[in-house]
Amino acid sequence: MTGDVRDVVVAGSGVAGLSAAVYAARADLDPLVLEGDEPGGQLTLTTDVENYLGFPEGVGGMDLVQRGREQAERFGAEFRRESVESATLDGQPKELVLSYGETLRTRALVVATGASARWVGAENEDELMGYGVSTCATCDGAFHRGDDVLVVGGGDSAMEEALFLAKFADSVTVVHRRDELRASEIMADRARDHDDVQFRWNTELAAVHGSQADGVTGATLVSHPDGHPREKADAGVDVQTETVDVGGVFYAVGHTPNTAFLDGTGVELDADGHVRTRTDADGRPTARTSVDGVFAAGDVADPRYRQAITSAGTGSMAALDAESYVESLAAADRTPLEA
Repeated sequence: MTGDVRDVVVAGSGVAGLSAAVYAARADLDPLVLEGDEPGGQLTLTTDVENYLGFPEGVGGMDLVQRGREQAERFGAEFRRESVESATLDGQPKELVLSYGETLRTRALVVATGASARWVGAENEDELMGYGVSTCATCDGAFHRGDDVLVVGGGDSAMEEALFLAKFADSVTVVHRRDELRASEIMADRARDHDDVQFRWNTELAAVHGSQADGVTGATLVSHPDGHPREKADAGVDVQTETVDVGGVFYAVGHTPNTAFLDGTGVELDADGHVRTRTDADGRPTARTSVDGVFAAGDVADPRYRQAITSAGTGSMAALDAESYVESLAAADRTPLEA
């Protein structure tokens, strides 16, 4: 266990964590940023970011993350390539057990560990993620003007993605492994009623074709009248295989918040594992969680927007709330005890 107690530790190095680090460092809180296993988070999978304020010509996702890190380091933030395995967060100081076995102590913790988009296991998805395969239509839809694209999924998120993509793409085909949607009736009706949105029922994505130089050029689909065709193919059942020409593939099969290390800590999570943040006495949003001294920012606490710009905003909120909290601890230490 380290002897020193940090003022602020930021878990996560995506846009939310970097924004928190910048604000905390400028407040002379000497933040330590634990980068995690994938420094920079999901934004590093995006080749071009065109909707982040201040970059009228766009900016690469990796470039944006690197600029944020350099900015945080300029003000004194420290970075370490570790993640939090478990935590004891009640009382003071908080104790964090890191991936290499060290126990770290801190007065305040900013949880900015993000949420990992679920992939479907299609052939070549690793190579083409960010090069025509995407998990965010809002981020990448405008790059597919005039393309035919696929959306994989059957819930509300898939319907939202399909409807958004229909603004740009020539056609949008929703690929779903069953013959009925999980989406709410209103969202399903909106997608069904759109002239540019089609559905491929009882169908799954088996492979994506293309290259990082050329982007996505096609996809292989498998289908079976009883649904779940990939499962049936693995069991030796005959399925129908078809290759289609498409310029983009969008995954909308959900996100998994990276909150496993918060199990048993008292930090309240929603049914899907996102951190719940709280409002203040006047009902205004904060980055505070159910545990004093623990704050949350970015996709780990945001199942709705999941944008770089909103993550940056909540990162600054978390740092400002953490600064106030650390100051309150210092003020309490300075208060003389009554006789």
